[in-house]
Amino acid sequence: MRAVVTSIDARREGEFALLQLALPNRPVHNAGVLLFDPSSGKLHLRLRNHWEEIADPEELDVLSALRDDFEEKIHEMGGRRFLEWLEDTLSNALLLTGRERVAVDSFSRTLDRLFEEHVGRIEVKRYRTHLPLYSLRAAATRFGDEQQVDEEDWVRIPSNLRLNENMFVARVVGRSMEPRIPDGSLNVFRAPVVGSRQNKILLVELFTDAEGGARYTVKRYTSRKVQRSEDEWQHESIRLEPLNPEFSAFELEEGEFRTIAEWVQVLD
Repeated sequence: MRAVVTSIDARREGEFALLQLALPNRPVHNAGVLLFDPSSGKLHLRLRNHWEEIADPEELDVLSALRDDFEEKIHEMGGRRFLEWLEDTLSNALLLTGRERVAVDSFSRTLDRLFEEHVGRIEVKRYRTHLPLYSLRAAATRFGDEQQVDEEDWVRIPSNLRLNENMFVARVVGRSMEPRIPDGSLNVFRAPVVGSRQNKILLVELFTDAEGGARYTVKRYTSRKVQRSEDEWQHESIRLEPLNPEFSAFELEEGEFRTIAEWVQVLD
C-alpha cells in the first residue's frame, strides 16, 4: 500500500455546536463555533473578533475576553469536560446549541468552513495565516514546472509556523508513513528541497512502476554515493523508505524520479 496525495476527502467525524449571544431587546446572533474531536477529546474554538457589531459598548470588554477565558478553561479542564460544562451551565446572554455531527478532513479547515457558514466571513491572509491546498498533480505542476495552477482551497496554518509562497498543503493517503504521517492527513510541504536530501521525507514523482504504478509518493530519501574522479561523485544507490515497518523500501536510479517538495509537518 502506498502513500500518495489526493484531493479533499473527509475521513473523520466531529461534533460542533454554535455559541450564541442573546442580549435583551436584540436578536440572537451566532458568535462562534466549537468543534469537538471525539477520538482525541480535543476541542477546537473559533469566536468572532468584532463584537461591536452585535453587542452594546458596555458588554464589549467581557465579550472580548471570552476567547482567552474559554481557552484557559479548555487547557485546565480538557476539551470534553469543558464542552459538557458549557452545555450544563450556559444560559441567558450566552447560549449553546445542541451538538451536530460533521464530516472532517482537517479540523482547522472544517472549523473555518463552519464559522463562515454560521457566523461570518473569515479573513484569509495568503501565505501569512493560510496556505493553498493542492492535489498532488497540481502541486507537481506548480512547484515542478513553475506553471500557474488553481488551488482547491486555503487552509489555516498554526501560528508558530513561518509561511512563504513556496509552501502548500496536500493530503497523504496510505499507511506507509505512519505513525508520523497518518493515513488521510493534510500535510504542509515546502518546495524546492534545499541542501542535502539525505534522510528527509520527500514528495516524489516517479517515472517508473516502482510502487505499483503510483506516480507520486511520500517517502524518506536515502542514498549512497561513490567517487568517480577527484571532482565527480555519482549515486551508487537511491532508496525510498517507508516509516511503517509493514511496508517495503525500493531503489531507484537517477532519471527515474524527481523530487517536488520536502515534508514539513502534519496539520491537526
